[in-house]
Amino acid sequence: MCGDCVEKEYPNRGNTCLENGSFLLNFTGCAVCNKRDFMLITNKSSKEEDGEEIVTYDHLCKNCHHVIARHEYTFSIMDEFQEYTMLCLLCGKAEDTISILPDDPRQMTLLF
Repeated sequence: MCGDCVEKEYPNRGNTCLENGSFLLNFTGCAVCNKRDFMLITNKSSKEEDGEEIVTYDHLCKNCHHVIARHEYTFSIMDEFQEYTMLCLLCGKAEDTISILPDDPRQMTLLF
C-alpha cells in the first residue's frame, strides 16, 4: 500500500462504509507513474466467517497497476443490529450500526 498516493491515510469517514468503489477525493495521483486517473479494482473476494461477511479487494492504478490500497469491508448481524465496518488506506475507516427492528430501541425515550 502506498501512502504517497493519498492525501490522507485512513481518513475518518464517520458511518460511510463502502462495499465497493473508491474514494477518489482522497487520491492525489499515482506515486509511480504520476497520473491521476480512475482506479482498477482487482483481487475482489467475498467470504463468510463466523456469521460475518468479509469483502476485500485492491485499488490499483489504471495506468501502471501500482497497488494503491487494500480495502476491507465487513458486515454482520449482532442481536438486533446490522454492523458495518470499512478499513482502507484510500477510502478510510468507518463503522455503522443499524437496527433491524422497525423502531430503533436506541432512539426510544423512556416514559414514566
